[in-house]
Amino acid sequence: MKEYVGTCGQCGKAVYCCDGFLNGVVVDGKVFCFLCVEKEPT
Repeated sequence: MKEYVGTCGQCGKAVYCCDGFLNGVVVDGKVFCFLCVEKEPT
């Protein structure tokens, strides 16, 4: 199951929750994709 969570706060890419696992990171209430989190430490 794939559910839309929101858009990345940095690049605007769609972030999804797949089978209960978030494919991104939440920082201070904002969602970020893994690629942006790896580029710049938050």
